[in-house]
Amino acid sequence: MKLGIIGNPQTGKTTIFNALTRQNQPTVMSGRMEIHTAVVDVPDPRINHLASIYHPKKVTFAKVTYADIAGLEGSGQGAISGPLRNELGNMDAFLQVVRCFEDDSVPHPGGPIDPARDIGSMNTELLLNDMITVESKLERLEADRGKGGRDKEAIEKEIALFARLQDHLAEGLPLREMTLSSEDIKEISGYQFLTRKPMLIVLNLGEGQSPPDVAEAAGGLPVVGLQGQLEMELAQLPEDEAAEFLSEYGISEPGLNRMIRESYDLLGLLSFFTVGEDEVRSWPLKIGDNAQQAAGVIHSDLARGFIRAEVARYDYLVESKSLSALRDQGKLQVEGKQYIVRDGDIVHVRFNV
Repeated sequence: MKLGIIGNPQTGKTTIFNALTRQNQPTVMSGRMEIHTAVVDVPDPRINHLASIYHPKKVTFAKVTYADIAGLEGSGQGAISGPLRNELGNMDAFLQVVRCFEDDSVPHPGGPIDPARDIGSMNTELLLNDMITVESKLERLEADRGKGGRDKEAIEKEIALFARLQDHLAEGLPLREMTLSSEDIKEISGYQFLTRKPMLIVLNLGEGQSPPDVAEAAGGLPVVGLQGQLEMELAQLPEDEAAEFLSEYGISEPGLNRMIRESYDLLGLLSFFTVGEDEVRSWPLKIGDNAQQAAGVIHSDLARGFIRAEVARYDYLVESKSLSALRDQGKLQVEGKQYIVRDGDIVHVRFNV
């Protein structure tokens, strides 16, 4: 799963990227399209508890990928270039970085600091690009209607769908707020509409700054505040020095840990676990997916040869210390393919290929 970090110029996108990924990319604008990516562990203390039981050779966290996307102006004019549009379309979700900090040495190209304005202009930018895509598709469909050759009923059905998308966008509403059937979603999936993608608003705060109220501008999107510069500096410290800093200021964990978990939630993911002496591992899974789909996340052979899944709750395993003890207690469930996996499930797949 990949999340694109977007925002207006001089908002601190790369600062946030460095904080999240513990990298040290230059924060000075190059003036051209650049994409930096990094894979990040999803913090989960449950993994550490499970590792303390099994003492495995390897501990593996679930992961998400962040992409720092430079070159998106957020002018509200809809003028996103083809290559940049393709990069944005490949993202599963967006983190929109919004500048709240004051810094006279880094002037905001939009003038005074105004988070609500910047949220609005970026959302308009994405919406206009979706509108351009929809209008181009409708023009092609109208041409197909006149030429013949294609099934007329199929063309009319597509025209009706894209006309609905156009009407929705014309009201200034993102497509993620539009009710669509599973058939509609399948039909439009290849177009990678930008306003269909989940988005998290990241308020980039100055040190000690309180987050402004941007609820109205966010329009129901989740919002998180992060002191980007401080978090980036903290992320660059050796682990022991970072822990000392957090302890000194009475901070339970870096803010970026919470933001990584927020990103995970934004993607509609849960975590299930596999355990053993070789490895304790957290796996990402779409909320609502079943046991066979979970098996496929581990390995395609497990899904293909799925027989059953032995499932235990995390709390039960921490208390009992072993799956065999849970089996004796009757707390190890035996489930079939259609079992809906819950967050925190420990899953052991029985299969035959």
